Amino acid sequence: MEKTERLEVGQSAPDFTLDTPGGSVRLAEELDGAEQGVIVYFYPKAMTPGCTTEACDFRDSENSLKAAGYTVIGISPDSVESLEKFGEKESLNYVLASDPDKKVMKEYGAFGMKKNYGREVEGVIRSTVVVGKDGNVIHAAYNVKATGHVARLRKSLGIDE
Repeated sequence: MEKTERLEVGQSAPDFTLDTPGGSVRLAEELDGAEQGVIVYFYPKAMTPGCTTEACDFRDSENSLKAAGYTVIGISPDSVESLEKFGEKESLNYVLASDPDKKVMKEYGAFGMKKNYGREVEGVIRSTVVVGKDGNVIHAAYNVKATGHVARLRKSLGIDE
């Protein structure tokens, strides 16, 4: 199994276009509309406990993240139909995108070998990459814990002291 290449601060973030419950989302277009940048977070599966916790944390922070100039996109390998149900069930107020072939996840280093209950398995690595207006990575976190992640992200972006 090859080692997953992770993005690092200063690197150019790969552009992507993915299907969403509302049509499609393209990183370059979202960057055009954001004041500071786009928060792209990768999660394994909609409607599971950890992913629901993380999604709801982003939902609850969405207004202040938007006020700070950031747009949020959540990406998982789930189908558009699953994402639509997840978004409705949890009243999510940001874009959820489907990456069924995990192409974008692999480009961002968010899919590969990880530890799961002490075993090495291949899967989605819970990750968050913040892309600045210029298309370069300004924050990259891998193997993040769902609980408290958004609060840690807000601090590192200087939104909360």
